Amino acid sequence: MLLFLFNNFKGHPLYDFAEFNRAYPEIIAKGQFKSAVDDFKVDEIMGVELSGEGEHLWLQVEKTDCNTDWAARILAQQAGIKLHGVSYAGLKDRFGITRQWFSLHLPGKDNPEFCELEKEGIKILQQGRHRQKLKRGGLQGNRFALKIRHLQVQPDKLENRLQAIARFGVPNYFGRQRFGFDMGNLHKAEKMFAGHYRRLKKHQRSLYLSAARSWIFNLILSARIQQQNWNQYLPGDVLMLAGKSACFADDGSADIARRIEQGELHPTGAMWGDGESQAAADCAVLEAEQANKAPALKQGLIDARLKHERRSLRLMPKNMNWQIAEDSLGLSFDLPPGAYATMVLREIGDFIEPVRGEKL
Repeated sequence: MLLFLFNNFKGHPLYDFAEFNRAYPEIIAKGQFKSAVDDFKVDEIMGVELSGEGEHLWLQVEKTDCNTDWAARILAQQAGIKLHGVSYAGLKDRFGITRQWFSLHLPGKDNPEFCELEKEGIKILQQGRHRQKLKRGGLQGNRFALKIRHLQVQPDKLENRLQAIARFGVPNYFGRQRFGFDMGNLHKAEKMFAGHYRRLKKHQRSLYLSAARSWIFNLILSARIQQQNWNQYLPGDVLMLAGKSACFADDGSADIARRIEQGELHPTGAMWGDGESQAAADCAVLEAEQANKAPALKQGLIDARLKHERRSLRLMPKNMNWQIAEDSLGLSFDLPPGAYATMVLREIGDFIEPVRGEKL
């Protein structure tokens, strides 16, 4: 199925996230997500031991109802430094209670006395000096605690679904938020590739490139779900060791299918770019077919000279626990960097999230 339709009024493809296939197609639950700010909690798992000295001040902060960029600006202002002197591992949702690390570059400066942070919804939990700044992606994972309210479900069906997810995982889709409001990052990526933007800030270009790669990856993953091999061996696969980022191409080993079934290996999908793909045989054919469904994105990524990369098709939540009440579900789990908690929820049911404006 072609995963975008054409908008007759604007002449642009309308990218439809809802068309992506689910691994568990039966919708067994309905409810409301993020009805209250404490329905979404996330805590970064860092695994870094601070040295106690250096030019960089690391802060663990608890943010309530404010996004990462907003918090970075507030920290920069109160520390008296430029925004580019503030670093963080990754973006976090605005609406929720999130515990996140930042680093501030303060060469030759004392630690600032942060005043009135709590008025901005920010609280410092701990701090310490370190010789290096916090880099993007520099965390072990994220721990989530979620609550669904006004739950409509048969408890036995929900229990079975949660057990299946804990055991077999879910598709490792990029979530809707990757593509911006109304899939706007994809349309902007098309305009960028067509040369409509004379100047773009570095972070904007990166955002649109990431959206384009992520959409093609999602197309590939959806097609493999339709073929029922997203978590099984496909000839020509590129495999990733569980918990690692390194990949290796299908070498014909007799035990690959068994290692995938046991969760030791995961099939991967293409993060599209220039040059040779590691995929071969059936896997390469499928990936090329899906990339050809988004020709502007595919060619734009090649022209941008991004190298082919790989991402696991399967996401395995760790330390998964749940509490089913009469009309609510409490759910907690750990995910690796770059994974989306909303994609775990998507395999459980349809959960409505209120539409909110973004804090600027």
